[in-house]
Amino acid sequence: MIYLSLFIISFLAATILPFSSELTLASLMATASYDNLLLLAVASLGNILGSVVNWILGFYSRNLSTKRWFPFNDKQIEKSSKWFNKFGRWSLLFAWVPIIGDPLTLAAGLFKVKFIEFLILVTIGKVSRYLVIFYLLS
Repeated sequence: MIYLSLFIISFLAATILPFSSELTLASLMATASYDNLLLLAVASLGNILGSVVNWILGFYSRNLSTKRWFPFNDKQIEKSSKWFNKFGRWSLLFAWVPIIGDPLTLAAGLFKVKFIEFLILVTIGKVSRYLVIFYLLS
């Protein structure tokens, strides 16, 4: 059950919702009651899939940004779009960065970044961040 909770928190943390998957992962690893590699894999998978949802929102819902339920506001999209235009696809390595990272994955969808490129770059960035936590606590 704890792994499912970590997955959900990590997934939601990849959206605009204020969840801290890093803190959750670190505290679970610190207890030494769970398999740390499995915790790393579950957190990574949840967070990556949350970013995939953002990419899909961007890719398919360009006209939905005016809807109340849309998870990103115009200011966040504009800031992430500028970052994305300045640094291109490589900026997706920083999809884990608070505030700009989640809208950055949405911008990748808006700009029609190829899904496989998106997935590879986001995975590298997000897993690297969790690996730092993993090695600091191991």
